[in-house]
Amino acid sequence: MSEKRGKEKLAEFLAEARTTELALARTLQAHIAMTPASEYRRGLERHLSETHDHATRVERRAKQLGYGRSLPQVGISVAETLVSQALALSKAPLDLIRGDSGSEKLVRNARDECASEAMEIAMYDAIEEFARKLGDEPTAELAASIRSDEERALAEVRKAIPTLTDDVFTAEVEGKDPYDPTRTGAARDIKRAARTVRRSGREAAEEATSEVRSTARQARKIPGVARAEGEVKGIVASESDLAIANYDKLSAEEIIHKLSELSQIDLSKIDAYERRHQNRKTVLDRIASLRADEPWPGYDELTVDEIREVLSEADESTAKKVADYERRHKDRQGVLGAVERELAHQ
Repeated sequence: MSEKRGKEKLAEFLAEARTTELALARTLQAHIAMTPASEYRRGLERHLSETHDHATRVERRAKQLGYGRSLPQVGISVAETLVSQALALSKAPLDLIRGDSGSEKLVRNARDECASEAMEIAMYDAIEEFARKLGDEPTAELAASIRSDEERALAEVRKAIPTLTDDVFTAEVEGKDPYDPTRTGAARDIKRAARTVRRSGREAAEEATSEVRSTARQARKIPGVARAEGEVKGIVASESDLAIANYDKLSAEEIIHKLSELSQIDLSKIDAYERRHQNRKTVLDRIASLRADEPWPGYDELTVDEIREVLSEADESTAKKVADYERRHKDRQGVLGAVERELAHQ
């Protein structure tokens, strides 16, 4: 193998590592949102920070090697690997609804975290060995350093599993689920924002509220986060928190008529709320039919003018996705008109 080919292969490994770290970060965010305050959650929060740092350090090293601008383009095989890893790790919405109890969800999440950490450890083993064979000590040392973090994170999750499993026993055998959704990461963030607003004057309150909304809006641009956020909020939501007014007083037919107007996050919230309360199949089936990927992550957060701006540079495929999504949801004529104009110019 030539030295050039060796560096290209190492760049492929770094591309896989960076994408894996970013995908794991999305999963950790969702797990933290549904995990009550505990040493286990604090460990997840520490590792989320580390995971972002790992992605940054790997990208920086790739740039130093001269491959930073086109990491995913170093070969077809790596592109296929990145897609498969993203699909395997980005399961946040499913994590929020599977299992028979909140405690069981946490155990299943912990098992997935162990599998992800073991995969990353093996991945950095390979990068370290390949880099050393290539004589690239800085990359080898980077891989060894990150692997050490992953090994510690794996040990922490495994240490938490017996306690999490005890809670499943209490929930499933004794019939008393210790899981408290009001102490989850999502509930904490909501309460923290509310306290900030209460402490501030009107101007400061508006500023704090704007900051919270801006942060949430940016987070929802990550695929799957909006749906995950809706599921978490639905777990703790009251009727007044829902996007449909007087929800509990409406018939299933009346609710179904209003669902198409809602964003993905509001559909997810109502789905979780409905399952906790009346659990009507007709309502849940209609929500399922409307649950779909946005034309692009963060679409539901945009105004008509912002969507028009994006459409002005969009290709035909994206414009058609916008048209289909809008017709099944908000049906805003301003957006549909912009789509028609863009398609006419294609």
